[in-house]
Amino acid sequence: MHSTKAVALALLAGLTTTMPALAAPPELTRETVNSAEFRGGPLPEGQSALVVRLQVLLDRAGISPGVIDGYWGENVRTAVAAFETREGLAVDGALDRDVWARLMEHATPPALAEYTVTEDDVAGPFVAEIPEDFAEMAKMERLAYTSPGELIAERFHMDRELFEQLNGGLDPAAGDTVLVARPGEPAKGPVARIEVSTSKSHVRGYDAAGELVAHYPATVGSEDLPSPSGTHEVVTVVHDPNYSYDPDKNFQQGDNEAFMMIPPGPNGPVGSVWIDLSKETYGLHGTDEPAKIGKDASHGCVRMTNWDAEALAARIEEGVPVAFVE
Repeated sequence: MHSTKAVALALLAGLTTTMPALAAPPELTRETVNSAEFRGGPLPEGQSALVVRLQVLLDRAGISPGVIDGYWGENVRTAVAAFETREGLAVDGALDRDVWARLMEHATPPALAEYTVTEDDVAGPFVAEIPEDFAEMAKMERLAYTSPGELIAERFHMDRELFEQLNGGLDPAAGDTVLVARPGEPAKGPVARIEVSTSKSHVRGYDAAGELVAHYPATVGSEDLPSPSGTHEVVTVVHDPNYSYDPDKNFQQGDNEAFMMIPPGPNGPVGSVWIDLSKETYGLHGTDEPAKIGKDASHGCVRMTNWDAEALAARIEEGVPVAFVE
């Protein structure tokens, strides 16, 4: 995108300047991502094709890196550590040749591929904007996606900005061909026990034999309203949930002092699914801001990306223990 300075200079020169669509950095293309290889040494600074491919491969391996955005960070590091744990490798959270060799077992199909937008993708309903104030949210019929681009990006576990980078800022119409990540299918098999790390900001699932079978980055509690300690149980799973705002029981948002019911939708306060716990008012749930998972504090509950929360919800039953650990 042109800088403000560049646009101003063009206008001063008497030129008519049209702002171009947002373009991908030269190194971030279908070809560079799909051919990216780790050959040792430190990872590239900032966003890179290699990290995009790494995130896709981790996702396919059943270890969630959170949003696929091309940036190395704590969510990816803890995902690599979880992969090392599951694979019986030395655990340090660093990408090395052994980790890469195991991940390459998931290298087919290519990490990025074309996708043709369907009529269903653009049918909506969409909303122009999601208000921040709960009182304004409560007036809405549904907290839906704001655009087809947001819907498609989330379906393919992508950061919205990465989707726009790869597709020239396009907000797609039916019949358009767009470039998307190709994450894995949700992992199968029951999760018999859940651990929520309050210090490392992740959720892990274990099978009946105690083997690690699931890992998801999460945002866990805050200083003002920390998550609970000890072990609790899953009570129920609610898909497409409303959100009951009660400042007397949990927290106060803005000037809102009265109980209110916030409508459902992927852009609602608890996202697309709520995993209710035996500890009153607490649960594991989705979010309207997947790019912030693992980074911003929540209000005592455990926030995950919508797709990760849905994947976990599909693998648990009532009574599964949920331990909050340091």
